[in-house]
Amino acid sequence: MKEKILHTATDLFLNFGFKSITMDEIAKTLSISKKTIYTFYKTKTELVEASVFMIFEQISTGINTICSLKKNPIQELFDVKEFIIDNLKGEQSSPHYQLKKYYPKLFITLQKKQFEIMSECVQENLKRGIETAYFRKEIDIDFISRIYFSGVISIKDIELFPKGKLDMKSLMSRYLDYHLRAITTLKGVEKLKEILSKKN
Repeated sequence: MKEKILHTATDLFLNFGFKSITMDEIAKTLSISKKTIYTFYKTKTELVEASVFMIFEQISTGINTICSLKKNPIQELFDVKEFIIDNLKGEQSSPHYQLKKYYPKLFITLQKKQFEIMSECVQENLKRGIETAYFRKEIDIDFISRIYFSGVISIKDIELFPKGKLDMKSLMSRYLDYHLRAITTLKGVEKLKEILSKKN
């Protein structure tokens, strides 16, 4: 039952938001009493935390799996982007922003973990891109990986990028295009154009 509660709550949180969904709504969706939920999770914050780290583990595992395939470095970034969008249901409930606003301590802990995972993957991607001549050899790997992470976090801020103008998938696509055009060689640009032409 504990796993069922966690998976149902996570699905609701991603679809409607961490703030919007109440324990009553989770209980109603599961056709159980709220008391049953509290048997496993003492507070909503505890359930949100369990949900957040379950999502984090799923995404981390998926990203590591994609990176382990050692694909073309440009294609790899597109695959990671698609995987994240799918697993966060297009971020339609702005989970990143809601965590930052309503669960700031949890947000800070999560961001540190995200940076560790993402930094390793991005740095490996950059090194492989240089080795295969898709990325310019003079780029500063540490700097670029930090700028990339910073940008990915920033586009999820709905005050900077209000909902309604562009959905998260479009924002991530534009940011990835921006990132790649800043670091690619002519060979890399051709590969980028090839990938984009298949998506249009």
